[in-house]
Amino acid sequence: MSRKAYRPRREDFRYSYTVGTRWADHDSYGHVQNIVYYSFFDSAISHFLVGQGTLDIGNSPVIGLIVESSCTFLSPITFPDDVTVGLRITHLGNSSARYELGVFRNDEDEACALGYVVYVYVDRSSNAPVAIPRLIRDELLRLVD
Repeated sequence: MSRKAYRPRREDFRYSYTVGTRWADHDSYGHVQNIVYYSFFDSAISHFLVGQGTLDIGNSPVIGLIVESSCTFLSPITFPDDVTVGLRITHLGNSSARYELGVFRNDEDEACALGYVVYVYVDRSSNAPVAIPRLIRDELLRLVD
């Protein structure tokens, strides 16, 4: 299968988060290490939630825990690139959300990586799944594709 089969564009995403690569992200093969992409994903989702007032990292009674994630690498990013992570939700269930993320290098319009992260929302004290609270759901609906 060709890796060019599906390369989303920036405008396919409802929210974006931009960060610069760091020297420490770069490996001896000349590109940003794979694990760093997952850090980009986590940061983009967390920045959205905190920015919308739906996540107080130390005190929210309901939090999202990652239960599944994946990343398809389409073309490399390097140091000192700027990275924009596009964010959208492709499934919003009763207690879960599937975030899809596109990673864009510098000013390129096509994604250089595409990933997803599934969150299950749980009660912080018991870790038991709970229905996504209305305040959080309302903000997540803004990202539904």
